[in-house]
Amino acid sequence: MAIITNDNNNNKGGKMSAQGITLSYSSSNLKLSVSFRFLLALYAIVPLCVLALWLDRFGFDHALRDMLPSSPSHFLLFNVLFGTPHIIASNLLLFGHADYVGAYKNKLIGMTLFIIAFFGVGSLFIPYRVLYVISACWTVYHVLKQQHGIAKAVCRLPNWAFYSQLWLSVGAGIFIYLGVFLKNSLTPAQAGQILQVAAILTLLLLINTCLCQKRVPGGLGVPFLWANTLLVACSWYVYSQHYYFLAILMPRLVHDITAYSFYVTHDVNRHGEKPTHKLYQLASNWHVPVALVLPMLSFLLTFLLQTYGDELVNLITRTLFATEIYKAVTLGLVGYLALMHYYTEAFVWSAGSPLRRFIRFSGF
Repeated sequence: MAIITNDNNNNKGGKMSAQGITLSYSSSNLKLSVSFRFLLALYAIVPLCVLALWLDRFGFDHALRDMLPSSPSHFLLFNVLFGTPHIIASNLLLFGHADYVGAYKNKLIGMTLFIIAFFGVGSLFIPYRVLYVISACWTVYHVLKQQHGIAKAVCRLPNWAFYSQLWLSVGAGIFIYLGVFLKNSLTPAQAGQILQVAAILTLLLLINTCLCQKRVPGGLGVPFLWANTLLVACSWYVYSQHYYFLAILMPRLVHDITAYSFYVTHDVNRHGEKPTHKLYQLASNWHVPVALVLPMLSFLLTFLLQTYGDELVNLITRTLFATEIYKAVTLGLVGYLALMHYYTEAFVWSAGSPLRRFIRFSGF
């Protein structure tokens, strides 16, 4: 798979521009790297989804749209393959290493207390719709901040241009997300207003991208700039045509595989030669490649939690307390892990972090 390359000649200086990615660990000590060309190639899902829409619309009388679930959350396979697995993988990677937990102990405890207080106790007083919108906004921000953060390394935009791109993308993305997931509870007028606001923000993003393009150097800069813009613009277009599943699939696939490219690279560089972690030692004894350990485990745990988690918890609570807890696992536990993921990913891969020591980049 092209996520990783063995090119040790890239990034010899260990740094990019001041606005780019700064490496905190000598690249010569790392066997594998995250390829920017691979990350850019992931955006191919965008034109493919638009092409699928056109073929379905003009050739098959919307047969694909009628076959797909009206919401990605209604499709178990989607939930098993996208979203939750990389969230679980992120938490396994962070909480599975004592040195990482030690480095971020105070932040992890503080965020846990905040989640319990705001989303747990707060749910007794704050309307569910408000909490949902807050979570939706954080989700969209997290997804697009990751993609724009990576692109910044090659686009090298000034701060004002970078943040204008980011916030226009996030603004449009939030309304697209709400339009998809809340469509069954919106009046036609409300749905129309959300679509219009998303359209205006998307148009502003396209204009802003045209203005920013002249500030981007050659190479992969311009393709990355437009890849993120078209990710949002095409999501809006697909959403406006009522292909809700495809509208969410595009950013979800790009985001999740990008995340796994970091996780796998980290694991191979840290545990590939002489693993000291018991899990990777066990995998080595069973001749399981290090690169597969975290993806396999995260997909397995996602399947088990999504399929059996709630019922297992309710079996225990019915037996011991004669009561049931509503979606204790799929909403409670997975929700907690998701919020922790959104929070920790904002700093665990930053320059100088313990995890970043095992990441280098290639394919500029």
